[in-house]
Amino acid sequence: MEQQKIEQLAVNTIRLLAVEGVQKAKSGHPGMPMGMADVAFVLWNKFMRFNPAAPEWINRDRFILSAGHGSMLLYAMLHLTGFDISLDDLKNFRQLGSKTPGHPEYMPSRGIETTTGPLGQGFANGVGMAIARRFMASKFNTDDYAIYDHKVYCICSDGDLMEGISSEAASLAGHLGLGEITYFYDSNHISIEGVTSLSFDTENVRQRFEAYGWHTLEVDGHCREDIEQAISQANAVTDKPSLIQCNTHIGMGSPNLVDTAGIHGAPMGAEELAATKKAIGWGYDGWFVVPEEVSALFAARRKELAAQYDAWQKNFATWRNKHPEKAELWDRFMAPEIPTDLTDSLLATCGDKPVATRSSAGKAEQVIARVFPNFLGGSADLAPSTKTLISGEDDQSRECPSGRNFHFGVRELGMGGILNGMALYGGLKVFGSTFFVFSDYVRPAVRLSAISGAPVTYVFTHDSIFVGEDGPTHQPVEHTMALRVIPNVVVLRPADATESAVAWEVAATHKGGPVCLLLTRHNIPVLDRSRYADARGLKKGAYIISEAGGGEPEAVIIATGSEVHLALEAQQTLAAEGRRVRVVSMPSWELFDAQDEAYRHKVLPKRLKKRLVVEAGSGLGWERYAGDEGEILAMDGFGVSGPWQQLAEKYGFTAENVTARARKLLG
Repeated sequence: MEQQKIEQLAVNTIRLLAVEGVQKAKSGHPGMPMGMADVAFVLWNKFMRFNPAAPEWINRDRFILSAGHGSMLLYAMLHLTGFDISLDDLKNFRQLGSKTPGHPEYMPSRGIETTTGPLGQGFANGVGMAIARRFMASKFNTDDYAIYDHKVYCICSDGDLMEGISSEAASLAGHLGLGEITYFYDSNHISIEGVTSLSFDTENVRQRFEAYGWHTLEVDGHCREDIEQAISQANAVTDKPSLIQCNTHIGMGSPNLVDTAGIHGAPMGAEELAATKKAIGWGYDGWFVVPEEVSALFAARRKELAAQYDAWQKNFATWRNKHPEKAELWDRFMAPEIPTDLTDSLLATCGDKPVATRSSAGKAEQVIARVFPNFLGGSADLAPSTKTLISGEDDQSRECPSGRNFHFGVRELGMGGILNGMALYGGLKVFGSTFFVFSDYVRPAVRLSAISGAPVTYVFTHDSIFVGEDGPTHQPVEHTMALRVIPNVVVLRPADATESAVAWEVAATHKGGPVCLLLTRHNIPVLDRSRYADARGLKKGAYIISEAGGGEPEAVIIATGSEVHLALEAQQTLAAEGRRVRVVSMPSWELFDAQDEAYRHKVLPKRLKKRLVVEAGSGLGWERYAGDEGEILAMDGFGVSGPWQQLAEKYGFTAENVTARARKLLG
């Protein structure tokens, strides 16, 4: 069979594997895979570098399906190219426990680089991966060896480009001149509600991206020769990211559903599937058929790629021998050692004068940056306020890709998506910062950090109504709880400089998900640790910071953040009245709940039912620790504009009121 016919057969195989997977599952999105099959074939068969036998090879090309609803396209390609996705896995599409869930979920060992589905997030992840690739290249490439020289590819849809996150990420990618990027825009003029002229077609996408500083091209998405030429042109541009607009027909091959919204998000049905096979000249019986010629085509490509991988491995070994200092640094990036005295070094940054935890945490962060050379990040145009600039390090820019200080601009959601891409890339510890109230803008990315297990540190400062004069628009109230309800997120609200120092250690060493640091704007006392329990207790989420004197405690005050010192003052007043009150600092629900039952009951015994919770935020959820006989001092509504000291009086976050509430609880 001549080459062109084999390639067409391969494209039709991709289409039918996707369609049949959706049809068998009775659920899914067949239209996009059918429309983008030609593009996927050309990309994977002629350009992308990967090795299914070593799927996490550091110099593999990264492929992201930002249009994650078309997941069967990715699964079909992974199967055909030899990754750990079998025909049975394709047949199990969207079934419980399968390797082929409804939208791609991060699993690099199977060739899935990131979790996508919420539109635009994958687009931003790719920008993060391109930034990470450029940073790593600046650290490890030499004149004689290119350890990192791969590309970042992504398929995105109309929906991706409508979402605001793609605009944020695309703007920054253009500003940084990320030539590592080649994205494919599936322009098929169809969305769920119908034709995109309902809401989108007046926009000229190419001109928009050119304004961002991108290189753009436009092709017939079904002409493989044109697609190949466009990818070659895009890859040759190294000072700009590239967007290739691929004009396609959604549901290509279906005689009755092509170019309709009906093929977007539902199985085509048995009759239309049969009609499609007839229309494309499919001459094979049964479902999930991969013709021998197609298998041989992809096997030959794997052989070529294996040779490229072997050559890179030899070069890498030679590079290690010729550049031992860089090799040692590379090892520190990939397997950083945690010094045994790290906690002591962090605590040494703490003074004894009242200080905002954003400021004390900023000092502790410098220790983390010195210990971990792969630690980098930035803020959404707020570094002077969040105190997160790494001292003595350059700013990240197109001229200085090795800079460890990132300026994301006022792009909170884009920042979160980019950070996820950087974290999932491998070898880096990344953070991003903004005011806590703007976690509303970041939250979708935080959720995906949690789902994919991306170890991103989010530094949220100005953590309560004590922002003060900026008023309720800038005073977070419900935000702490909004983060706590996301599974696999560690939220830390440290009580003082010493706890914030230890919190940075937790963040820098935590694996398998994000950590959120909630830090104050206003100054609070640095607790005297010769008098109170060691701040290392933060690592367990909650600890007895001060025990009741004179016998068994009658009550316990549980507090977080800037309210802990109020609880300690109330304890002293009550002790003078002969009342025995324990104070527990609980900076993290998640870390505390992860402790064994014996420890949790030691801190909060079941018999100790008189409990007062104090936190300057929403009280929703604190019932789990307050218990049936406890009380919660929290915020029931929004704050108001005014000096923070006056807000403390107005809403009862004073030592006097905490004392009064505890006294009443004691009866």
